[in-house]
Amino acid sequence: MNALKSDAPVADAPVADAPVTDSALSPAWARVQLALLVLAVDPAGLGGLWLRARVGPVREAVIAGLAAVPLPVRRLHPGLGDEALFGGLDLTATLAEGRQVRTEGILARPSLLLLTMAERCPPGLAARLAQALDRPRHALVALDEGAEAEEVLPPVLADRLALFLALDDIPLAERVPLSLDAPVIAAARLRLGRVRVPERAATVLTGVAASLGIDSLRAPLLALRLARVLAALRGHSGVRREDISTAAELVFAHRATRWPEVVDAPPPAPEPEPDQPSDTQGESRPGPEDIPEELILAAVRAALPQSLLDRLAAARVARASAGATGAGEARAGQRHGRPLAARPGPPSAGQRLDLIATLRAAAPWQRIRREAALADRLVHIRPSDLRIKRHEDRSERVVIFAVDASGSAALARLAEAKGAVELLLARAYAKRDHVALIAFRGAGAELMLPPTRSLVQTKRRLAGLPGGGGTPLAAALQLAQATAVRARAKGLTPILAPRRKPPQRPGRDAAFRRW
Repeated sequence: MNALKSDAPVADAPVADAPVTDSALSPAWARVQLALLVLAVDPAGLGGLWLRARVGPVREAVIAGLAAVPLPVRRLHPGLGDEALFGGLDLTATLAEGRQVRTEGILARPSLLLLTMAERCPPGLAARLAQALDRPRHALVALDEGAEAEEVLPPVLADRLALFLALDDIPLAERVPLSLDAPVIAAARLRLGRVRVPERAATVLTGVAASLGIDSLRAPLLALRLARVLAALRGHSGVRREDISTAAELVFAHRATRWPEVVDAPPPAPEPEPDQPSDTQGESRPGPEDIPEELILAAVRAALPQSLLDRLAAARVARASAGATGAGEARAGQRHGRPLAARPGPPSAGQRLDLIATLRAAAPWQRIRREAALADRLVHIRPSDLRIKRHEDRSERVVIFAVDASGSAALARLAEAKGAVELLLARAYAKRDHVALIAFRGAGAELMLPPTRSLVQTKRRLAGLPGGGGTPLAAALQLAQATAVRARAKGLTPILAPRRKPPQRPGRDAAFRRW
């Protein structure tokens, strides 16, 4: 922070402002061009770009614009291991030369990391990339292809990326080749170190971030850094009002967690008469120390898309719920699932030898073993070198729907319950989950549909669900438990989704509020 602060007043350069983006572009595409420009000027300082878009020509045009970033591009995938990131043992060279030969990892040199399928990035890889971004050597472009609301970039990475772009709403007709002027970018890089930031700028950006419900201190720091980059691109010697406003829109819009209440800005002071001297005469533009915080907050509020806030809120709720991961419980697998690190031990029934991991464990000791061994062998393997393959598999889920079909919930309330269950069914079908349907009314509960993946059959059974009678809640709980036990015995992960009408009578119905 101290490197970004300056107590000197803002003094703008005597050069005329030049438009940073092409005025002929649409607003959405101009925002894309501006994001690529600032990323090309200071990629390591801004952390990178969160790019949420499906695979298509629009996304490919944006990726092609990354050629202006002065860093080599290295592609990553969610299944990348520590050896590829930090380097490891070159098995072939080590066995051939009889000494340890190590390979260079991706993070050994500054680079632009292009992470595909970033919404599936595991926590371990996200933590390692976040640690690399904390040192200003790398920049990350996270390609988020998430189709569901809960499939988003890990927060530990999203917090370190200053820029965010969503391309799903940009029509293909608006896609044009992005013109990133190399001389302008080079001049901005040279000017960036001399751009002055007054003390008031950090205070304003921190207050705006707090008003938007942003609790991370990295957000105002990244916005302050981005304001400097924008000032350098526009030829300013100091940060101006429009630089702070644009930086706040780009950094805060996708991080906001609530709609701010904007207080009306005070009316502007009346202009002095021509014959009266003015204290502000000779100043070309107001600096950040003169800008009200309400104006910046209003500008960011205008840039907040309601759909984006709804999607982020839905993602937080989905991550907080137990069954929102879209997969069942993790379990150890011997032949299927995601590969894990091998463990020492001899192979036995149902366990397979990891040949590569065994050779890696034995390679550093080959010279010593060749000198000590009597027999002339190419490779000396000891029992302590043996490694076993491990996998992590996830069981399939079964969502058990328990619907209240009693007389008190008939007609309108039963229709409402069916509609809610159908929405849950559509989501379960998209995740290829099994579904089971239990209806309770009258004197007991009935398993109307055993666990199945047929959405059509489930809807048909639900549409013909009769109503009437009492509310046998205990019978429904017993049947749901029995169904869950049978599903778990078959290797499925059961999840209960009850749906009943809200209680209408005091007394005994009050006990149902916990259902």
